[in-house]
Amino acid sequence: MVDENCSGLLIFCLFVQTWGLKLDPITDIFRTMHVTAFGLHRLEATAPWGIRQEEQTEEKVTPSDKKMPPTDLAHFAMLSRGNCWLSVEGIPEPIPLTGGDCFLLARGTSIVLRDSPRTRPSSSFREIGAQANNHVAHYGGGGAPTTIVCGSLSFDRSSLKPITQLLPNFILMKADQARTLALHNTVHALASEMAEQAPGSEVVATRLAEVLVIQVLRAHIASAVEWRNKGWLRAIFDPQMGIVLSAIHDSVNTPWTVESLAETAGMSRSAFAARFKELLGQAPLEYVTEWRMQKAMQLLQQHDKKLIDVARSVGYESDAAFSKAFKRVVGTNPGEYLKRGFEGQGHLGIAENL
Repeated sequence: MVDENCSGLLIFCLFVQTWGLKLDPITDIFRTMHVTAFGLHRLEATAPWGIRQEEQTEEKVTPSDKKMPPTDLAHFAMLSRGNCWLSVEGIPEPIPLTGGDCFLLARGTSIVLRDSPRTRPSSSFREIGAQANNHVAHYGGGGAPTTIVCGSLSFDRSSLKPITQLLPNFILMKADQARTLALHNTVHALASEMAEQAPGSEVVATRLAEVLVIQVLRAHIASAVEWRNKGWLRAIFDPQMGIVLSAIHDSVNTPWTVESLAETAGMSRSAFAARFKELLGQAPLEYVTEWRMQKAMQLLQQHDKKLIDVARSVGYESDAAFSKAFKRVVGTNPGEYLKRGFEGQGHLGIAENL
């Protein structure tokens, strides 16, 4: 008998095993993703208390004077002590949280955290953050205590499209769900590294941030069966499209055509093209080109690689053809992409406000 908390995980494991030693698309996205954590803080709240995080859609200017688009960030929080209620934009009923619960929030989603659904939020995270001291913010009326560890995550440009394919506006992992212990340990390790600022803490914190995102997404995919019926994940778990996506990600430099992809799926050209666009919202070769550019952005950041080597790694025989495709997809040529520093950091949202 399989426990209901583990059934989704078993399905996910079986999915990975179907490709044997090949590179499955989800693993490929995990490998491409680069995450930086910043602004980790601890909120010490005492009842009654209520805090709102309002939607932020406009561009902000960071301390380094770089404008950052809103899609560059996500926020995470874990309740380490006490209880509270979380209200999320688009979800009609407030969600009770208890110790060990963790959530990941895409930028642009409004939330309210409070001790009771009846408490009206009287302050914003930004207002409370102005009074924070040594990464700790105190707020509330002096009653029952609640502790929340929270922070923000910045994704570099080569991670944005893959992240939007996998990350819904809101992911909640309850303390009694599979893998939550690992999440809990990662958050606390991340908090320790960013608080102590020992030699190498920044590097360790960045690696832990990547681990945190992967753990949340992996647990989410394994446990939330309904998300596998939507968008990119629906295509991944489709028997025919899943094989095609696996082939593309496993061999991105193959000179793919619609015909060869259709043959991989065991379908006619017309039926394959229609099914692919139905599930992924774009033509097959558009997807191939976009993913090649995602991989190219990652490779370009490895400064020891020549342009022609990057081009051949993603399926182009000449750097001229590669540069033309890169500019069409990314909006600038490879040299300008590196010169303009597209990987910049941002400091917005819950963590910065605290």
